[in-house]
Amino acid sequence: MLFRLPNLLTLSRIAVIPLLLASFYLPGEASSWVPLGLFIAAGVTDFFDGYLARRNKQTSNLGRFLDPVADKLLVSAAILFLVGVDRIQDWSLIPAVIILCREIMVSGLREYLAELRVGMPVSRLAKWKTAAQIFALCFLLGGPAVQESFDAMLIGHLLLWVAGILTMWTGYDYLRLGLQHMMADEGN
Repeated sequence: MLFRLPNLLTLSRIAVIPLLLASFYLPGEASSWVPLGLFIAAGVTDFFDGYLARRNKQTSNLGRFLDPVADKLLVSAAILFLVGVDRIQDWSLIPAVIILCREIMVSGLREYLAELRVGMPVSRLAKWKTAAQIFALCFLLGGPAVQESFDAMLIGHLLLWVAGILTMWTGYDYLRLGLQHMMADEGN
């Protein structure tokens, strides 16, 4: 089961994290283009692992567990790396921290609700949040290489704020759902 193609694609998103880190230290514009390429390639695997699992009827509990973990690890690592190389700094640290905190909170909520056998479906707004995060990270990863053509870093920071706002909104929705189940549990 672990060595089925969908799970291998998911695991590749985790395996790319050290390469992503190392690529920030490449000389010149390669320190922007290579991390961007790795991040985009990882994003492509995110699409194909789910698509292939459904098409080939290879969905599994392992895959359902690994997929969101790989996504959260990749996004969190990218944010931390971007902070470490000063591409996210000053006021933009606020949405970055909000995103990281929400990911931890939602993971904890999912774990708690799983014990109650309560699912937490992904909302449409959460999908928009994810899209804003991904685009923000892409602009921030590749930004310095195209800075003379257009201000990709500014676009990345603006999208990071959009993602931060959507993150707070969807985080509140998930927390509200989780609290309803926690309070109902207290009443028993």
